[in-house]
Amino acid sequence: MMRKICWLWLVILLFTGWKAQAQDIPPRPNPPRLVNDLAGVLLGNEADMLEHKLRAYNDSTSTQIAVVTLNTVGDYESSDVALKILRDWGIGTKDKNNGILILAVIQDRKVRIEVGYGLEGVVPDAIANRIIDENLKPNFRQQHYYQGLDEATDKIIAAAAGEYKATPGRGSKGKGSNALFMAIFVIIIIILIMRNRGGGGGTTISRRGSGGWIGPVGGLGGLGGFGGFGGGSSGGGWGGGDSGGFGGFGGGSGGGGGASGNW
Repeated sequence: MMRKICWLWLVILLFTGWKAQAQDIPPRPNPPRLVNDLAGVLLGNEADMLEHKLRAYNDSTSTQIAVVTLNTVGDYESSDVALKILRDWGIGTKDKNNGILILAVIQDRKVRIEVGYGLEGVVPDAIANRIIDENLKPNFRQQHYYQGLDEATDKIIAAAAGEYKATPGRGSKGKGSNALFMAIFVIIIIILIMRNRGGGGGTTISRRGSGGWIGPVGGLGGLGGFGGFGGGSSGGGWGGGDSGGFGGFGGGSGGGGGASGNW
């Protein structure tokens, strides 16, 4: 009886946890924008100025640097949320995976630079960590959000061109795979319980996308409504300004490379 109860609880936690993660990610912006200030911290035309710079860079290189601000991610890791946004929005091009996301979580005081597969060689974890320490944290502590994001994107552009190097001996491991290992652990427990009970049909484990999340019921493929992280006023993050120059995200992906920090 206890085994049956344990098995049911594990299944419930597995389903509800993954469903929540899928539903709490903000939807892809429409019309498409690279700068999405959902926390409303960018003032005046700051979002449009940053958007203009990042669009020009995308037009000249095909590399896409996206910025998202949220109020909170609740109990989730900022690295997991950033990776999910990068994958679901498809930041970068599909053939090059040359996308980068800067996620700033204002109330939680967390920041994450998520790097697509194709840029991990030129923007490794150590460089992402240095940008967070030297540009994002100091400015965010003073509530200079635009200045921090402007400086950080400049440094990312310089790093992609080979002009910005990491400080030797410094780095930060990405945490995007934490949920993956936890999911595998839970699945193994379920399988062992079913075997002990002489269970019948096995659990199907499927992989979605390159280096994707693993799990039954299709992993995290479904994208539900946005309601979990809170938005506040957009401050020009979704609309306004010149919305005709950016054609949209190109289907890029990533595997958890980058760095995280708190300010």
